[in-house]
Amino acid sequence: MLLVNNAGDYRQYYWPLSHAPWHGCTPADLVFPSFVFIMGVALVYGLAAAHEQPALHRATLWRVARRVLVLLVLGLLIGLVPYFYFTSFRIPGVLQRIALVYGACGVLFLKTTWRQQLWLLVGLLVLYSVLLQLVPVPDYGPANLEPATNLGAWLDKRLFTVNHIYLKDKGWDPESLLGTLPAIATGLLGLLAGQWLRRPEPGHATKATWLFVAGAGLLLLGLVWNGWFPINKALWTSSYVLYAGGISVLTLATLYFLVDVQGWRGAWTRPLVACGSNALLVFFLPEVLERLLTRLKLHHADGSLFYARDWLYHTLFTAHITNPYHASLAYALAYTSGWIAILWLLYRRRLFFTV
Repeated sequence: MLLVNNAGDYRQYYWPLSHAPWHGCTPADLVFPSFVFIMGVALVYGLAAAHEQPALHRATLWRVARRVLVLLVLGLLIGLVPYFYFTSFRIPGVLQRIALVYGACGVLFLKTTWRQQLWLLVGLLVLYSVLLQLVPVPDYGPANLEPATNLGAWLDKRLFTVNHIYLKDKGWDPESLLGTLPAIATGLLGLLAGQWLRRPEPGHATKATWLFVAGAGLLLLGLVWNGWFPINKALWTSSYVLYAGGISVLTLATLYFLVDVQGWRGAWTRPLVACGSNALLVFFLPEVLERLLTRLKLHHADGSLFYARDWLYHTLFTAHITNPYHASLAYALAYTSGWIAILWLLYRRRLFFTV
């Protein structure tokens, strides 16, 4: 995520770390759904005690609601920094989508069975496909999958107005409200995987094997559905849910097999644990810092103004690295390494920030 979100120059960045222009999928497009997926897995473990004791459901749901509210506030705060212009800040966002998915999955985990969750997952994917591909878009005409004229973009503009979406000049937002429906399906994939892992039987090896089978099946289904409903991160299409979900399941299966089945728990896992222990912190603070650096203006000796981030990028990287793609990647690597070092220090000191 840090590598994808913090290129030195997005116009000159290697394709695996850049988002697909529209339809299609790059490795960068897998970051967000993998986070939503693993959040669903973690939710199963976090709410397991309450799930088994209905008397605790009420208190647990209040705790879930509080977390949803905190995540929403933090997401809105990112959009407001640094000027706090309430008339033109972004309302949809990454943390906002995570909050809504977490809230929905929390309720569903406590109040439904895994079979009901599976059918709901299927229903959400089919419903979203119907909405985007068959329902006419008011003011625009027939259903379509274009950035500014699809049903989700129309709904965002009606609810939030163009002054409160990310790409106001183009009329659409990559985290549209309607796109939360298939994102919930991604979270449900995580719930199902988490419940499978927590089963007392079968053994670890069998669990890992079936995860591999399920992941491969999801990936294949996503590629097949891509022929009718293209894989697209910004739209979070149903084929994208299956394709990215399949890769997430395969990744989880691989780690589960290596760590839990084979017992490989050496030094290579510690940086991953350190990063995962403060996941919210390492999303929120870098986003805030990036907004500050890209909006803070400095005075040049000749009286001109320039942004602090541009000065850092030129002084430390492009002034010494002639290849612009290397310079852009070097900036992202340095930024990422700095935050990993901070996360490692916090982990060593047992400091964890949660909501």
